[in-house]
Amino acid sequence: MAEDKDDVDDHWHVSAACFNCGAVRTAAPNLFIERNGASAFAHQPASEQETEDAWRGVLLCPAAAVRAPKGLKMPAGLFPQVMAPGVWRLGYNARSSYGAHSYFTLAGGLRLMIDGPRWSSHLERWIAEAGGLDHILLTHRDDVADAGLYAKRFGARVWIHANDADGAPFVTDFITSDQAHEMLPGVRVIPVAGHTRGSVMFLVNQALFSGDSLSWDFEKRALHAFRDFCWYDWPTQLRSLERLVHESFSGVFAGHGGSVVLDAPAMQRELRAFLDTVKAD
Repeated sequence: MAEDKDDVDDHWHVSAACFNCGAVRTAAPNLFIERNGASAFAHQPASEQETEDAWRGVLLCPAAAVRAPKGLKMPAGLFPQVMAPGVWRLGYNARSSYGAHSYFTLAGGLRLMIDGPRWSSHLERWIAEAGGLDHILLTHRDDVADAGLYAKRFGARVWIHANDADGAPFVTDFITSDQAHEMLPGVRVIPVAGHTRGSVMFLVNQALFSGDSLSWDFEKRALHAFRDFCWYDWPTQLRSLERLVHESFSGVFAGHGGSVVLDAPAMQRELRAFLDTVKAD
């Protein structure tokens, strides 16, 4: 049954414009669920935190499908959102990257964007006030979005693995090695071919920016990788992910899927449990 217009105007809801990218569900799993092949509110926001999460959904959603009650005023300062010390989720997810999350972080005095949001004058101002942007690090070809516009605005260098280079023709620097190494001061790149041939992760100060190769499943409370959305080769992706047992990280910040912060030993236990599970399948 269709909702009455007055009822819709008086309630938080997700419109039919939703194309089920899952961005709001992975950003606020306490508030959003999947229902009938689309995102939906599990319940109406019942606290200040849930109301902020709902408003973040408005800014995150690449389809502008998350709708607030008529007349309700959006609070300021929702994005960028602090995820961990020195790590911000940028919000303003792009349709062209199927709603992937993007991030801002600092390393060795450098200001870094990881993957691209859609263009936002609010983000432009925030980045400018933070001192600008030195490098944009692209985890793979799928989550580029409007990175090129931010690079042009701030004169930032842009990095991507050479095997995914045609996904971002404006890049200035190519990752050519298939071995993990320090590519910039405080930035370790870990090639993880599988989701795409040129997928990489970036490890910055214990924060692992994992692109679409590894994420957190809030329902199962476990690390997860998307076998059904592996565009290059699944066995290759699993072999690539085994490289992470030799790395130390306490946060996984995903493009698609959930993000999580644990202590480093707990993260290694979760990683090994995940690898054991997928090998057994």
